[in-house]
Amino acid sequence: MRTSIQSILNVAAIVLLASTAGKSQTIADNTKYVNTFVGTEAVTDPKLLGYVAPNNWRPWSGLTFPGSSLPNAMVQVSPMTKYQPAGAGYEYEDSTIVSFSHTNKGHWNFGNVPVLPMSNPGTTIGSKFSHKNESSSPGYYRVYLDDYKVNVQLTSTLRCAYYKFEYKDGNDRQVLFDLSKALSGVSSWEINQDGDYAVKGFQGGENIYFYAVFSSKVGNLANNHSTTTRTVRGREVTAPGGNAIIHLANDGKEPVYLKIGFSFVSTDNAKMNLQKEVGDKTFDAIRKAAHDIWQNKLSTIQVKGGTGKQKTMLYSCFYRSLLWPVLRSDVNGDFTDINRKVVNTGIDYYTEPSLWDTYRNKDVLLELVSPNVTLNMIKSLKDKGDKTGYIPTFFHGDHGASSIAGAYLRGITDFDIKGTYQILLHNANVPNPNGRGGGRQYLEPYLAKGYIPDPDLANPTTTAKGTAGVSKTLEYAYDDYSVAQIAKKLGDTANYRILMARSKNYKNVFNKTNNFMQGRLEDGSWVKNFNPQYPYYEYMYREANAWQVSFFAPHDMPGLIELYGGPKPFEAKLDSLFSIPWNPKYIARNIETFIGQYCQGNQPDHEAPFAYTFIGKPEKTQKVLDNIMNNLYGMGPRNIELAGMDDAGEMSAWYVFSSLGLYPVSPTDPTYIVTAPLFDEVKWRTSTGKYITITKPGKGRGITSIKVNGKANKGYFVSHDLFLKGGTLAIATK
Repeated sequence: MRTSIQSILNVAAIVLLASTAGKSQTIADNTKYVNTFVGTEAVTDPKLLGYVAPNNWRPWSGLTFPGSSLPNAMVQVSPMTKYQPAGAGYEYEDSTIVSFSHTNKGHWNFGNVPVLPMSNPGTTIGSKFSHKNESSSPGYYRVYLDDYKVNVQLTSTLRCAYYKFEYKDGNDRQVLFDLSKALSGVSSWEINQDGDYAVKGFQGGENIYFYAVFSSKVGNLANNHSTTTRTVRGREVTAPGGNAIIHLANDGKEPVYLKIGFSFVSTDNAKMNLQKEVGDKTFDAIRKAAHDIWQNKLSTIQVKGGTGKQKTMLYSCFYRSLLWPVLRSDVNGDFTDINRKVVNTGIDYYTEPSLWDTYRNKDVLLELVSPNVTLNMIKSLKDKGDKTGYIPTFFHGDHGASSIAGAYLRGITDFDIKGTYQILLHNANVPNPNGRGGGRQYLEPYLAKGYIPDPDLANPTTTAKGTAGVSKTLEYAYDDYSVAQIAKKLGDTANYRILMARSKNYKNVFNKTNNFMQGRLEDGSWVKNFNPQYPYYEYMYREANAWQVSFFAPHDMPGLIELYGGPKPFEAKLDSLFSIPWNPKYIARNIETFIGQYCQGNQPDHEAPFAYTFIGKPEKTQKVLDNIMNNLYGMGPRNIELAGMDDAGEMSAWYVFSSLGLYPVSPTDPTYIVTAPLFDEVKWRTSTGKYITITKPGKGRGITSIKVNGKANKGYFVSHDLFLKGGTLAIATK
């Protein structure tokens, strides 16, 4: 009897302690700090941009969308102010909304299945709106359409959109399906009624299916198919035109609810997704669920101290970092593979990461916060690799190597690493004859010469055609290093040695006579018409100039410093990078917002500020980081301008890591460079359920000591063990 009573008392004590702890450790609602409009307004101030933008040329800054999405969801439902030219379809300076679309990456992609509630419309599609009547939060968006007198609210699940339309005129309630339009083009479309309350259809191009259910009866479906002719690359092509308008019955039901399920497999699967994820749930229930999902994710990181703007930027950037890649499999596991066949392998199938951008930091953040997404992303890449022979590459480089190796070395191992490694070796050694699906461009000269040559052009312009040979050589060298780390882990000594030797190829494009990474010709000589300040899209450099790529060897910084002649000349060169003014006559879209020659508005030099720390000058690293974080994020009168394209979250993830005081300079390696956080305390809940507590008391920005779990840390790097085991990181500053 005593034992039973003691057990009851013990349980009661535990409950009381848990209750007390819950009250003393209330978790803040971090969704309130998220401003989903960050990145929707362009930088126009020439002092920030670096030049005066040409007429009718909107700088490529931000290119984000303000609407609703869950983390890494299939559906991103968001307002569109234009289709082309528009990065994400929504530009803050616009005053007309033309539709709400359901897929979005953030630059020139998707924007599928546009819909628009209308009432007494004129001849032009779209309605004026005011930002005063517009608001948003993670998983929710609201706006009033002035011309149609309709209040629109929307929310979403992983695969579905949910609308609430409040029409002022209940006698003329229309919904436009503008299916001939999308950001990335449309090859065909169809829509049909399915019973009294539903329609179903398809939009070709991205090949997306939908099933839509209204709360009011469909009175009439006007299907207005047409064709249009447009010029593409100098030739006339025929494209689908027209739209469909649904007239709802005057049944007195207000407001109108519209639920849409999506699938990349079939309309039946779209209907299934809708039934499983939404079913009979109310709009408010779905909205609350979306909020709670985001709060759970965003509460992974809790901070104390910092300014209101810094917290807004942290959580807005954290939010933006968790949107891409996106889901492509249905609730039953079906997906359409790279060969356009419907398969079901039991994985959550994701799009390819935006690898040229996101391998640098965003993919690492995803590994730390959403390891299951990372795991299934890798399995999805391998599924593509099994069917094409190559792990996909994105835009430039072969950085699936880094993202996969980094995940594996950080403990994400529940996948076929040996099979994946063999495909990565194929990427690194076998040219892809048709370029489809992946592989390395210009691999033959890289393997034969140890560098990729460019042509010698007399008067190269920004758009001059070349191989981007310097950038490719630097990036392939890092990719070789990344694959080598897997080889080492698997005990493949022969390939490890070969790949590590190739990882030094970055030295082959370093010209010691001027201390720049410079283009080389077929015969090994240097490109003669060389201006290190002039930017190129693909001649010698990919979206960069010589200054911006000449500090890239994150896997071998001691070797790079030695090339420069040691720490002093390396420091002098770095000082010049951040001090030689940008020439305002050098205008290249996507290369914008500078500190000297350094470009925060694009990815190629995002590691450069950390280079000072490798020569024992962390105070200089911190000075540059603080300048960037305080002055190049949240710019403009509304504090929503970003220095450049967010590029699927890379720009955002840079801020998240830098503001918290940890950064993956070499993303393949399971280590992080320590800098001074913007916040007095950071509490990070790891994926293992452990906590990392980072403290930096006082206002000092220069690091004087680092302690890990109470013990002095040697140097400025800490191990990933912190994220596996939890612990404390105490940073003292002056």
